[in-house]
Amino acid sequence: MTFQEISDILKSTIGDHFTTDEKQVLQPQLIVPADKLKATCLQLHTNPLLYFDFLSSITGLDNGVEKGTFEVLYHIYSIPFDHHIIIKVLVDRQNPQIDSVTDIWKGANWQEREIYDMFGITIHGHPDLRRILLPEDWQGFPLRKDYQVQEYYHGIKVENQENNG
Repeated sequence: MTFQEISDILKSTIGDHFTTDEKQVLQPQLIVPADKLKATCLQLHTNPLLYFDFLSSITGLDNGVEKGTFEVLYHIYSIPFDHHIIIKVLVDRQNPQIDSVTDIWKGANWQEREIYDMFGITIHGHPDLRRILLPEDWQGFPLRKDYQVQEYYHGIKVENQENNG
């Protein structure tokens, strides 16, 4: 099945709320509004013609303060049909939030926690949204481009790798 056929099935079942990009990337992308992420993922997973049964990764990306957005990229795969696509969601930097997909793909659990931990994106409906790599009381979100390393953590000097030349 082609990417266009997948897009056409989605348009016929849930509407034309997304855009596509298959020119600039190795894998075609569905660019989905944050409020339509859950419905899109559910359709991709449950539609017997599509059956995207495997979420291989979720990746966060900071587009910078100037652009005012983050991106969350979902790399999904249909094992029986050998389909691969990326779902891209632009998230507002001032109020970064999306819906969890852990009830669709269980493997999203820790990956969503990492997105929260590293970027500060709130993930609604996540069963256990808390830091996964850093201590609960860590200040800030290290993969944001505007992140400032705290000087001390519990009285211990935090080494800033940028200044250790």
